[in-house]
Amino acid sequence: MKAVLALGGNLGRRFETLQGAIDTLFDAPGLEFVSVSPVYETDPVGGPGGQRPYLNAVVVAETTLAPRTLLERAQSVENAFGRVRQERWGPRTLDIDLIMVGETVSDDPELTLPHPLAHERAFVLVPWAAADPDGEVPGRGRVADLLAGLDRRGVRLRGDLKLQRPDD
Repeated sequence: MKAVLALGGNLGRRFETLQGAIDTLFDAPGLEFVSVSPVYETDPVGGPGGQRPYLNAVVVAETTLAPRTLLERAQSVENAFGRVRQERWGPRTLDIDLIMVGETVSDDPELTLPHPLAHERAFVLVPWAAADPDGEVPGRGRVADLLAGLDRRGVRLRGDLKLQRPDD
């Protein structure tokens, strides 16, 4: 099944952390790399003021993992890169959100799928559209159509940064 993961961070060595997260996510069986978006620098959304800009990217994969197992892997990778959960939408070294896993729909507070805010976040949809032009948010519609109604001013392409496929 297709899985879409959004990666971001605004602390430490942001680009190196994103690349390391991709390498680590795909270092175990059950997740096969399909594509990765360009890197975007984005203004913080929500959370405390004074935060540094984020680097964001989206990874598209095929997975045989159950959604909860994939979530556990993502959280393990976040922890490996120094993620500290102190404040909602606060600064962080790494955030990995499961945006969708196949057609799975879940209202579980620990794993809501598809991600409940993805359809209204330009920092998710802009990179997703680049990585998967035919992408679709289950129950919400095509990524390109959802993106057409959003303000993209806080999302800037970082053409000087290019993420590599794992183990390239």
